Amino acid sequence: MTTGSPHVPGGSEREYADPTPVLHVDMDAFYASVAVRDRPDLAGVPVIVGGGHRGVVLSANYLARSYGVRSALPMTRARRLCPDAVVLPPDYDTFTTVSSAVMELFRRVTPQVQVLSLDEAFLDVRGSRLRLGTSVEIAERLRAAVHDEQRITCSVGVAATIGTAKLASRRAKPDGVVVVRPEDVTTFLHPLDVGELWGVGEKTRAMLHRLGLVTVGHVAHTPLRTLQRALGQGLGTQLHQLAWGVDDRPVVAQRGPDEPDRSIGASETFGRDTDDREVVTRELLRLTAKVTGRMRTAEVAGRTVTITVRFADFTTITRSRTLPEATDVTQEVYRTAVGLYDALALQRARVRLVGVRVEGLVPRSTVQRQLVLGERERGWSEADRAVDRAALRFGSTAVGPASLLRNRP
Repeated sequence: MTTGSPHVPGGSEREYADPTPVLHVDMDAFYASVAVRDRPDLAGVPVIVGGGHRGVVLSANYLARSYGVRSALPMTRARRLCPDAVVLPPDYDTFTTVSSAVMELFRRVTPQVQVLSLDEAFLDVRGSRLRLGTSVEIAERLRAAVHDEQRITCSVGVAATIGTAKLASRRAKPDGVVVVRPEDVTTFLHPLDVGELWGVGEKTRAMLHRLGLVTVGHVAHTPLRTLQRALGQGLGTQLHQLAWGVDDRPVVAQRGPDEPDRSIGASETFGRDTDDREVVTRELLRLTAKVTGRMRTAEVAGRTVTITVRFADFTTITRSRTLPEATDVTQEVYRTAVGLYDALALQRARVRLVGVRVEGLVPRSTVQRQLVLGERERGWSEADRAVDRAALRFGSTAVGPASLLRNRP
């Protein structure tokens, strides 16, 4: 299913949500989506990301895929299939930064996030449902948050096991949700090509096809001993179990190999709920100064700025923006945070809490700042470091933004 509405075979998602705690979230055409999100001129144009020394397709948007272009396809063949495609070089720094922000978003829902790659992860949400609703409601919440914060889409499979959830997310593409209840597992699995089972590569798929085992249902109804003789005891047993939806592998919390180690953030609950923009933005400045100061102490910089806003009724929203280059400069992060807040266009909504977080952290030594023509050689970055030195010597209240002085006793 490829629509935005969740597909729950045979019944209500709320009634059957409890037995399906595993989500597999997969970004839709991730590299291509990130590459074109700031390029309105490429709307409605087939786009391929790739080339370089490997000369293969890294990703293609769905319009290019309609011509037969797929990942890992040689670029020469991709150009023949889709001669009108725009080919963009991969920007791995941006891909990693966006991926990190998405994974941090997932961890705001549950700590049980198993990152598989830059663009996909498993989530176990059984500990989050009392707070956030059913598994399907959480899946829809995640899709909306990814779209709002990163302006890309994702698809979600919801099931009882990781293997079935991964297959369900494929059926949800693009930009949808598919739910497979435990009682519907065999109905869902058995018509699929055997090559879709976890652990079945091209060679194993070809071998199974030669044996007449074309679908998952064929594998399921083949005696276990026959599979073990043909494939070996381990793989034969594994495929037989997976064909019946038996999979006891848990979601194991782990970060991706390219994911930055951490993010740095701070939040504050107001003594009284407020709808005064000046009060809120002043607090954003104070939190930003705290966050960027900690970043400079840790000698890191980040590209993704996220704000959290909690309203009087405890409704909480987050918004993120990824900057062109990593920064630890207070004014740059603050301007971005205020821009995100103003973009909410709140009309007298009373705010209970605000927070600022910088994600996608990298060592400060790896960041090479590019001077803009006409820009002064020394600016806010040097001012921040002067403030840090003064605070170290005279205390944290010795110097700071003038707009924060009115809050001091």
